[in-house]
This record gives sequence, structure tokens and C-alpha cells, in this order.
Amino acid sequence: METLAKLELHPLSEIEHLKVHGRTTGRLSPLTLFWTGSAVEFNVRGSELWVEIEVDYDTYEPWVSILINSVPVSRQMIIAGRSFICVFRGMNKEVIKNVRIVKDMQAMSGDPGNLLQIHAVKTDGDFLPVEERPYKIEFIGDSITTGEGAIGARTEEDWIPMWCSAIHNYSTMTASKLQADYRILSQSGWGILTSWDNNPRANMPDYYEKVCGILTGKKNEALGAFEENDFESWQPDVVVVNLGTNDGGAFYSPEWKDEVTGETYKQRLHEDGSYHEEDIQSFENALVRFLMKIRKYNKQAKIVWAYGMLGIPMMPAIYRAVDAFKQKTGDQNVSVFQLPNMTGQTMGARSHPGATAHEKAAEELSAYIRNLL
Repeated sequence: METLAKLELHPLSEIEHLKVHGRTTGRLSPLTLFWTGSAVEFNVRGSELWVEIEVDYDTYEPWVSILINSVPVSRQMIIAGRSFICVFRGMNKEVIKNVRIVKDMQAMSGDPGNLLQIHAVKTDGDFLPVEERPYKIEFIGDSITTGEGAIGARTEEDWIPMWCSAIHNYSTMTASKLQADYRILSQSGWGILTSWDNNPRANMPDYYEKVCGILTGKKNEALGAFEENDFESWQPDVVVVNLGTNDGGAFYSPEWKDEVTGETYKQRLHEDGSYHEEDIQSFENALVRFLMKIRKYNKQAKIVWAYGMLGIPMMPAIYRAVDAFKQKTGDQNVSVFQLPNMTGQTMGARSHPGATAHEKAAEELSAYIRNLL
């Protein structure tokens, strides 16, 4: 660590030209990154840069990716504790480097001890303004939007953060193609009404108002995860929702039992394999309610319901729900977009879309959004 002696420490709260990506509390001493794709971005003129990161976890260790001039240059697991990580060194001191340090994994609802914070940076250089990009996009989704399986061999089946990527991900790729800043709210296995295993509490809409309401525990409460999100501070031009895949899976999964109340929940199929009318209607009603909520907080945004990378069994219900919302409200700034399906050649780890499938989805989705803007 001898190299640090010549470097100047800059707490994040004292850096004038700093850009924070992702939903946060707004606090910088330190900055807590909750969601996948959350990041800090700098323009640095110097030869060396280190970042001070603090990490904790009970089960799932955080991962980060580092991009220099928009290109991924490193990706690593961060062990528990507080330490400095070298971002770059030995570079031309006079050349400006755009640096983004990205949380490469989702918010871990199943690990209340999980924590990723950035305290400060050390550098021999100075900071310059970071450009404002012309558009803002919010992505809401499940494991596909988390980038689960976007990295790793097809044979990998372990559910671990190593196989999740915020970089090789259709959302990040779409934003890049559109020169947009973006935020991701995603949780593997969750849906609009229920999770893949019929848990009615594992739905994204119920927690949309909060900074990161899907988390649990006293630690996350103290960090501000359950605070009301400041929607006015960041208004997207487009909200992309990629939900419904897990709701569809719930019809084929066993019932879920609430161990406290003893109640059970199950999305039902008829004997002929068709969806039970009451249950598919509950799904559609939940979708309409979520569109109402999104519109409440994002009054000018185009809303795109994007669905299809792992099949389209819920597409008819999605179309009916979107049509019902439009008829009920007169809101014509909502549309449905069918994402290209993953193939045997584009499959990644854990039977999820690989990086190639995400790239194909980003190509088509970005072209569609470009026509809306």
C-alpha cells in the first residue's frame, strides 16, 4: 500500500463532480448502493485511483464491476470489511478517464446482512464534471433484469451472485444504445402478483414507493432502505417493466404456505392445462394497479411493458390488462413490447438468457424506445 502515500483522500461528500446512479437515500457519508446497476461515476484526470469500499454479508457476497471509458476492465467479489481497491494506476496523468464503479448484483432480500457502501476515493488527480445524458430510463424486473445467468457457463446451476451481471444485461445495454442514464429495480423470482413459488409477498409493486423496500431487517432500516423514494429528484423519460415470467411459473409450482398464519396460496390450472379464470383475472388486476402506481409517480414517462425472453405464456393477459388500463384512464403512453426469446444458442447460466440474448433484446428494445422519444 506504499503507493497510497502520494495520493489525496477525497470523501464522496466532498467531491463536487460526482454522479450517483441508482435509487439511494441521497446520503454520501457513506453512499449505500442497494440495487443492481447502482454506481458512482467520475471523470478523473490523474494517473491513479483507488476506491474505499465497505462490505458485509451473511450469505451472498457483493460483486462490483469497474468500467473505464464505458468498457468493463475488472469484475470482482468483495470480501467483508472496509478496504481500498485499485481502480487504475500507471495511466497517463493528463488524460481524462471516465470511471464507473457498479454494483454487479441485485439487492439481496434473502440476506438482511448484505451491505455495499462507498466511503471515499484516493487519487493523484482531480475531478471534472460528468455529462448529463439526454434521457433517463427506469427498468423494473425479475431475474432477467438482474442479469441472472448473463455471465457463466451454461452448465452452472448454483444460485450465487457470481452468475449475475449488471453489465452484460439488456437494461444496461439498452440505456447505452440510447445514451441514457438508468436505474434498475429487480429481484430474481418475483412477479407482479406473486413469486414463481406462489408467495404473494414477493411482488415488486408493493415496494415501489420505497428506496429499496424489498429488503428486510434492522440494518437495512437504519440504512434508509425503507424511506420514501424521492421521485421528483429523478424523473424517467421511459419506464420499462419486464415482469410476468414468474407469475406464469407460479401456475406450475406447488402451493406456498404462510408459516405464521397457515394460509396457502396457489395460482391454479384447470384439468385441461388452461389458466383458472379467477387467478388470471387477479394477475391482470394486479398489473393494472401497478400501472396506476407507476403513472402516479412518473406522470410524463412513456411506460413500456416488455416481456418475452423466457417465453410468452402470459402475453394475452398482459395485453388485456394494458388495454384495460388505457380504457380506464385514457392514458395512451403505455404500450407492450415483445422481447426476443432466448434460444438454445443464446442461453446462459442457470437456464437464463446469456449475454448474447441480452444484446439481441437490447437491440430491439432500444430501437422501439427510440421511436417513442
